[in-house]
Amino acid sequence: MDDVAEDPSTAPASPVAGAHRALLSEGAYVMPPAALSACLGVDEHDWAAFAAHWEDLAPDAYAAERGTRRLRRYGHFLLTRGGELTAQPHIAFVQPEDTNPLYVDRDRHFEPLTEAFLADPLLTPLLRMLGDVAACLDDAAEWSVKVHPFRVVASSGAEGAPTPEGRHRDGVTLVTSLLIGRENAAGGESTVYDPDGREVLTTTLAERGTLMLGDDRATLHGVSPIRPADPARPAHRDVLVTTLTAR
Repeated sequence: MDDVAEDPSTAPASPVAGAHRALLSEGAYVMPPAALSACLGVDEHDWAAFAAHWEDLAPDAYAAERGTRRLRRYGHFLLTRGGELTAQPHIAFVQPEDTNPLYVDRDRHFEPLTEAFLADPLLTPLLRMLGDVAACLDDAAEWSVKVHPFRVVASSGAEGAPTPEGRHRDGVTLVTSLLIGRENAAGGESTVYDPDGREVLTTTLAERGTLMLGDDRATLHGVSPIRPADPARPAHRDVLVTTLTAR
């Protein structure tokens, strides 16, 4: 039998290639859980183990000043083009000017990532994959990677605000939001906008492992508040926000 060469135009695109096309054309993309799991070589057992770290977050005193109950930690890495990942000293988190209007010129001090979180076998492949995605936006030799595990909590008398600053940019190259879990939570709709305010993408991250990606230079984003689906019980929404900035 003669060999038949595969037509590249009909070959299935890799999840990263699909993300590249969407980011360059629309500025945003949602990668489904199955595609992300395939990229990382993980299964539901790995996701469940990773999600356990969200039970060990610390209160966000800055969000509490505005009535939002939020738990979080923070870590900073450098990632080379070749995939070398290096943890950086733990210092205050500062966002660039003209990004987050709530915390202009304010150093925010958050608890560091735990040793268990840093050692989780899912983390390094995830950050390297995000570096591969970001490569379509900038030919950077090195990326500044900032990692924020968040839990936003709501009760019958108090909504939870994932983005109390409203529609905003983070002042980075690639901004990503990975859903880790939702418990009794309604709402939490994620929307990406172009600079003129047109909705580019709107979705509710509902399944663990769903990854939302955005070109932060060309878009803005925001998430609507969450509330308890059953008012008799509290609600929470867990995400991992990771940003990459070309150095």
